[in-house]
Amino acid sequence: MSRSCELTGKGVQSGNNVSHANNKTKRKFLPNLCNVTLISDALGQRFRLRVSAAALRSVEHRGGLDAFLLKAEENELSMRARLLRRQIAKKTAAAA
Repeated sequence: MSRSCELTGKGVQSGNNVSHANNKTKRKFLPNLCNVTLISDALGQRFRLRVSAAALRSVEHRGGLDAFLLKAEENELSMRARLLRRQIAKKTAAAA
């Protein structure tokens, strides 16, 4: 399981710890990942995803999982989220 968000693609960043004496040592900045269950209104199913806390706030702000995925760029989504996005788009197109 990689340390990256399935919805936004946010991943590990690298940088330096800098001491008071200005010594630099390498370190990692890890994303704040949470295992959450999100509900798709269009599909009527629940999906377990590993998303960052910031992505979870964005999902709530955009009005749910369906709206977030339809607005998102496909290249920053995980393979599982891309498949979910295509299913939602197909279902909403059939309903319209």
